[in-house]
Amino acid sequence: MNLLLFEQDELRDSCLRLAGSDRRARHIVDILDLQPGDTVRVGMINGGTGIGRILRAGEQGVDMEIDLSAPAAAGPDITLILALPRPIMLQRILKQATVMGVRQFHLIRSARVQKSYFQSSAVQAEAMRSVLLQGLEQAMDTRLPEVFVHDRFRPFVEDVVPEMGPGSLLLAHPDAADTLPDLYVQGRLDRKLVLAVGPEGGWNDFEVQSFRDRGFACFSFGSRILHVDTAVLVLLSQLMVLQDLRKR
Repeated sequence: MNLLLFEQDELRDSCLRLAGSDRRARHIVDILDLQPGDTVRVGMINGGTGIGRILRAGEQGVDMEIDLSAPAAAGPDITLILALPRPIMLQRILKQATVMGVRQFHLIRSARVQKSYFQSSAVQAEAMRSVLLQGLEQAMDTRLPEVFVHDRFRPFVEDVVPEMGPGSLLLAHPDAADTLPDLYVQGRLDRKLVLAVGPEGGWNDFEVQSFRDRGFACFSFGSRILHVDTAVLVLLSQLMVLQDLRKR
């Protein structure tokens, strides 16, 4: 836990009180072994960051005085459209993509996504929120990503995608001729990015054409076939490097 996160309504004036059973209190007491007078990095969810000064720490809980001195950090503007993967893979992707700075997730149904995935406990709001918070703690970020679940492909691509606004629309597809560096050279990578990644079996022809019809540029990242969770991290890493180059 690189950053202790809390909700605004948990504060009483400038004091944060954590019960002894709270995961955050247990981390302070059992892992960090902090004592009264020690400090820990803290952040308000969707708010600023600062320092928490320990007033009390023990089996009964932790009290700390909060001083938020810095606004929420700026970060990349990335939306990830993801054909809903297996539950255990979804948890990995949500956490790691949050660490990488994804601000919005759209989990969608595609032809090669099993319908049962949408009934998984991993897709429940509280389960996903817990994983997202772990990603924020790791990245020392406070801006909680939004997650939207769409169990029908056509309404998503016809009604939701057109409202995503200006920016670079990118579709990962192994049969595409262009690569991300090609799109960079062509000047097709804006500051705001929307990245669509398909299921393990890939998008079908109808899905690819539907995205193309709405302005998505298809690209491939080579001949190696990666698992979805690996592919997402590779693509996000490449996009971050290319965006950094674009700023120079």
